Amino acid sequence: MNKYYAILFITVFSIVSNSLYSQITISGELKDNQGNPLAGANVNLSPTNQNTISNMQGAFEIPGINSGTYEITISYIGIKTHKEILEVTNENISLTTTLFDDPLNLQNVVVTGNFDPRLQLQSSTAVTTLDAKAIRQTTQRGTADLLQAIPGTFTDPSAGEVFTKVYSRGISASAEDDMGWYYISLQEDGLPVSLVQHSYYGPDLFHRVDITTTKLEAVRGGNASITALNGPGGIYNFISQTKRENFGGEIQLQGGVQGESNLSSRIDGTIGGSFGNNWYYNIGGHYRNDEGARNTDYTFSKGGQVKFNLLKEHSKGYIKFYGKILDDFTNRYTGVAAINWEQPEAAFGQNFRSTALMMPAFSANVPDGRRVDSGATNNFDPSQGAHAQDHAFGVDLLHDLGNDWSVRFNLKHSDKSANWQTAISNSFVSLSNPLAYFITGAQFPVGQIVFNDAVTQNEVARVDNSGILIGQPFNYISGNLPNDAIMGTASWLKQNESDEWMNQITIRKKAEMHDLNIGFAGGLSSTSLYTQGNFGFVTYEPNPRMLHVTLQNPDQPIIELSDKNGLSNYGGLFFDNSRADVTQLAFFANDNWKLNERVYVDLGVRYETISHKGSKDQSAPLERSGGVDGNPLTDYDNGLLIPTGEQDSFDFNYNYVSYSGAINYKVTDNAALFARYSSGNKAPELNYYFNNFSNVPINKAGEVQKINQAEIGVKLSKNNFSATATAFYSTLTNIGVADFAFDGDSNSVFYTPIQFNDSRTIGVEWESAYSVTSNLTFRFNGTLQNGKATKWTVYNSAGSIDTADDSTVDYSDNKLPFNPNLMFNLGAEYDNEVFNGFFRWQYMGEREGNIANAFQLSAYSIFNLGLGFNVSENVTLNLLVNNLFNSDGLANFFGANEFGASANQVTKESISENPDASFVVVPVLPISSMIRVGYRF
Repeated sequence: MNKYYAILFITVFSIVSNSLYSQITISGELKDNQGNPLAGANVNLSPTNQNTISNMQGAFEIPGINSGTYEITISYIGIKTHKEILEVTNENISLTTTLFDDPLNLQNVVVTGNFDPRLQLQSSTAVTTLDAKAIRQTTQRGTADLLQAIPGTFTDPSAGEVFTKVYSRGISASAEDDMGWYYISLQEDGLPVSLVQHSYYGPDLFHRVDITTTKLEAVRGGNASITALNGPGGIYNFISQTKRENFGGEIQLQGGVQGESNLSSRIDGTIGGSFGNNWYYNIGGHYRNDEGARNTDYTFSKGGQVKFNLLKEHSKGYIKFYGKILDDFTNRYTGVAAINWEQPEAAFGQNFRSTALMMPAFSANVPDGRRVDSGATNNFDPSQGAHAQDHAFGVDLLHDLGNDWSVRFNLKHSDKSANWQTAISNSFVSLSNPLAYFITGAQFPVGQIVFNDAVTQNEVARVDNSGILIGQPFNYISGNLPNDAIMGTASWLKQNESDEWMNQITIRKKAEMHDLNIGFAGGLSSTSLYTQGNFGFVTYEPNPRMLHVTLQNPDQPIIELSDKNGLSNYGGLFFDNSRADVTQLAFFANDNWKLNERVYVDLGVRYETISHKGSKDQSAPLERSGGVDGNPLTDYDNGLLIPTGEQDSFDFNYNYVSYSGAINYKVTDNAALFARYSSGNKAPELNYYFNNFSNVPINKAGEVQKINQAEIGVKLSKNNFSATATAFYSTLTNIGVADFAFDGDSNSVFYTPIQFNDSRTIGVEWESAYSVTSNLTFRFNGTLQNGKATKWTVYNSAGSIDTADDSTVDYSDNKLPFNPNLMFNLGAEYDNEVFNGFFRWQYMGEREGNIANAFQLSAYSIFNLGLGFNVSENVTLNLLVNNLFNSDGLANFFGANEFGASANQVTKESISENPDASFVVVPVLPISSMIRVGYRF
């Protein structure tokens, strides 16, 4: 018996020993093509699916490997993915691997626009990625400004950080200035920044790019129809920092000047590390103080955000808790007056590079029409601009269910508010125009009108307008006003709040030939808005002043036409008190079918239902002798709009099915072809109810716009050259268009009846990078396209709310406005161990300024420069210059220089009849020069 146990012991010991000694370690050292250690690279060993990340010295280690054949995959953003077959015997393996740049990130994994993560080269969609290095080659003048680097994407960041316009492939018609992201899903870490949009309430209000952003994935059209909540025009997903193996971080200090020596300062910071036991944390954000690119008498932007996440990895996946706290003040630039329709030049002493033409700072308390009986007021101060707050918190988890089943769940709650205190319109109003006096709401402000400086209360001008009602011009009694005019402008108070829940759950099954994803996406938003507008008496000059205005006729009491700050017609121009509950639900399925080693078929379908339920208050002027204060000598508070007690409710559902199919053919390991057809839908946004129904029942649902796109593309990734090119054909139907108009008889603002139109765009977009040496790379991307309004009518209100003289004008077959035939970016980048730099040429081709094709915005070029110096291993120094040569360019067109005018009211006939008339344009932002110092630890 003892002999038997001895034999058994020896046998077991031999087996265990052999097993132990057969387990080996695979280690390695990773370097980039310049010989620098590559820290943070992801190393995966299959089929064991063991993962690790290289440390600060570029080293990694995978222990406990049995003998056999394995494939090691090394990936890193901006570096071409490296794959190698390893034959493991009884000896440890040590690798020294050099990884080469992947300037277009074609061999890196993308998650946006795909239900399953996959290499960009194998993704059958048009997607562009920007890594952290590319993102930092900007001065963070806003999200839209950064997106100018994406081919196929039109951006207009001329207003600043917010109130921007972004769209792709001609899907643009409803992307108006106050809703410029209409078709686009702006996302952070895979979920929308905001679920709803309406006038002056877009996702860019709540998004800031800073050091916490490590990657941008941009999907243009295509399968955005089946992968985004009501965002068929494209997905722009900003991915935040998460995992850092070892404690470390970075601080950046930035300072410089913009325009005419306007100062800007900013601090960014991030820190992260591990708690041990596979817990990781990261926290970061920024704060800035910016006087703005144009001249104002107040700080244009101030504030910032904090973002954080806590990640726990386990054998079956991970769970991540994340959040963002944004508290930010910014503003948006309006237009500048111009003359000369053929070659526009600034008028009335204004300057395309420096003039802001905005209300100056002041503080006023205006009666709140909703609570007038309680004496409630709203404070209005133009220096506050748009105060955006966003408190967002979420949880993201991935869990392996076994047998190649997995589930991904992402849930986020956000509490948002946006308080606008700014102005709309800045048009020329002659003192001979009755509007200059009667917009106050006063009945007969005729006689001697006195204009005092609202700050000093010194008299600026005294005029006699006694003949104004019979068409005679005014006469100065004393003094004068600049340009013999006032500014046609209104204070714009908007209070917006939203409480939102959003989530997406995806169940994935991987099989030998199929990668199947099914899931559910949902969103709940409870939102409200209140809009109030007052006329403002402002001088019409490059640096405007507020005017306190009175009527001082001999032997009569003095009538106050404005308050001491220059505001008039309290709450009489706008009143919109609305609320809505929005429910968005979507069910989707997608299969990535592997026909063979080279051919993949991608098929997806999405059913979406959206519910809009809410109401808006009817309003009427307050009927009280002497106005709000009961004083007959204060005419500025006689027209306050208040709720009547009646409400117009709406309750509509929109249901539709979208689908997309594609095929990807892998020509070689470095080249692929793909083709895709998508049919998507865009449900109306809340502006349909909030803007288009004034004191009338909302008895009709909005129209769902239909988007169809066909595309065919090629992707190529070689050692020193990478390129993609995609030809596309897109159509957009059921486009609801309404224009902002002003009725001079009633001094009211209204939206014209909706017209439903169609468009199509055909074009090609490309992206390429060529590395001449390991240090020097040239990049060229752009879009060549032709956009056409296949069916288009515009409602002509003839300058009044009365419909008796209204008409519609047909502009079918005209070019789509604001869609250039050509736009591109061409640049060079140099990078070595000590020095780096880039020079980039951004070209924007000629665009039509309106659907009438009456006015063209000329082509322009912007040049950007960056120079960097690695002072030490930890310290970097950079100079970043936007618009290096301070080039002029016109980005937008607002129509005739008249209060209440719109771009679509300008026709070739009106230009011919008024060749010397002035009009309003929005120039590109002027030069900015920033120095950035960074410290890594």
